[in-house]
Amino acid sequence: MSYYCDRCVRFFVSERALEQHQDDSGTHNICDDCDKDFTTYEKLKQHWIGSHRHHFCQYCDEHFDNEDELEEHEEAEHYYCAPCGRSFNSALGLHEHNRQSHHYCTDCRRLFQNENNLQHHLRSTLHAGAHVPCPGKKCKKMFVSGAALILHLESGTCPSRITREQVNRVVAKYDKGNVITNPARMLAYREGGSGQTIATWATGRAWNGLRYECFLCHREYRTLEALNQHLASPAHEKKMYRCPRGYSGCGAEFKTLSALCQHVESEQCSIRRFNTKVQDYLGDLTSNMKRLGI
Repeated sequence: MSYYCDRCVRFFVSERALEQHQDDSGTHNICDDCDKDFTTYEKLKQHWIGSHRHHFCQYCDEHFDNEDELEEHEEAEHYYCAPCGRSFNSALGLHEHNRQSHHYCTDCRRLFQNENNLQHHLRSTLHAGAHVPCPGKKCKKMFVSGAALILHLESGTCPSRITREQVNRVVAKYDKGNVITNPARMLAYREGGSGQTIATWATGRAWNGLRYECFLCHREYRTLEALNQHLASPAHEKKMYRCPRGYSGCGAEFKTLSALCQHVESEQCSIRRFNTKVQDYLGDLTSNMKRLGI
């Protein structure tokens, strides 16, 4: 009995002789795992690279046990872009690819999942620095943006004891053209009004037998203090601020000034032209805080 090699047109006296021929001949390039024979080694490599069954580094001609091991190797030894599955010849090549193709911080050389995450990173103290001072008395804190400053004032933690209600009153006095406020929902803060808002708090009667319950939304809290913190928050306030359509805004409404500022600074809608206007508003608000009654 003889054994025949179709590709080489040769007979062999035994199966072992045929196998030896296939192992030694450059015309046979066999993938033992898949039992496939390729005419050239390059074609065999392309098979290893393209097959999900194999975990092969084409640069080192090395196989790995699984995909995780292969990625670890490529990241450590090669300039590898995991999202694209591509390797580059140099760090500069990878850097330029990331800069042109991904949400990428060129200074930190970090990738981000989306543009919003990248912009949030770029506005952080790592890049922007804290340059907006708090105008409150006895407060020396600095903030990275107007939104961060307003959030600080609204929280009631400023040594000046400024509150969210006081911030709203300043805006009501300053925003006479109702650029960022809805006048129908700002009546309590308008000039000529009482200048005060109605405080809502809970007593021990809010206990429902298991927890302290908010009578407005029926959320439950373990302590009376937690319930009153909830009632003091903007949770049940009307949305008195808005992203103005007159400045190419989206018309979205917000319960707090800080939420509106965060929306504008994130550039989530087309209000890019209004972004400068808002910064001017914030600058005037903070620099004239004392003059406006806070």
